Order: sequence, then structure tokens, then C-alpha cells
Amino acid sequence: MNADLYLAIQDFCSEGDRLANEREFDAAISSYNSAWELIPEPKNEWEASTWVLGAIADACFLGGYMGSAEEALEYAMTCPGGVGNPFLHLRFGQVLYERGKMERATQELMRAYMGEGEDIFLVEDKKYLDFLRSRVML
Repeated sequence: MNADLYLAIQDFCSEGDRLANEREFDAAISSYNSAWELIPEPKNEWEASTWVLGAIADACFLGGYMGSAEEALEYAMTCPGGVGNPFLHLRFGQVLYERGKMERATQELMRAYMGEGEDIFLVEDKKYLDFLRSRVML
């Protein structure tokens, strides 16, 4: 990927981050989607795809768009560094939990826990760690 394209992707993501921090999730998702559109095909071969999809999924989760968050996270897991990324596994587990997919939610939340321990759950709703504790011995 050339430097100009990479900078343009970063610019859209920075704007998305700013909007997400202001809790303007729809606008943030739009900005992240603009970054996503710039990533060349095949998209799942670029590291940028992993963090752009993570940002999309995060904004979708926080904005209440669980179906879209799940789709973004499914694809992010096919991108470089997706599998094994504790934050992506955390968000994936949370989304699956919210969608009633408890077996898969357990697996993803456990992957997040294995990657960073309880610390990754500190700023999250305690129901996710409580759920994980109810399903596995930590």
C-alpha cells in the first residue's frame, strides 16, 4: 500500500476516533467505512483492515448495531493479527453475548481473558466477566 493511501486511511480513522469519543457513533461508523473503502483488494491481506474493522465493530457495538459489529468482527478475524487480538476477541464475545450466542460468546471472551486477564474487562460492563466466570473456572 502506498504512503498516501495509508495516510488517507489513517485520516478517516482519526476522524472516526474523534467522533466516537464524542459518542457520535453513526458519524464515526461513516468515517471508518470511508477508510475501509480505500483498502485495496483483497482486503483481508492488509493489517490496516484489522484495525479499521476493529474500529467499525467498536463503534457499531457502542452504537447498538450488534449485527454490523458481528459482521465486522467475523471478517477482522480473517485479517492479519485478528485472531489472538484480545480487544477484538473481547468485543466479539460481547457482541455474541448481546445476540444470545452464548457458547461462542464464552469462547471469545475466554480468548480475551487468556490474552490480557481480567484487566481487559476493567472498563467494561461487569456482566461480561460475571458471565465468563459463570461458564468457566478462571
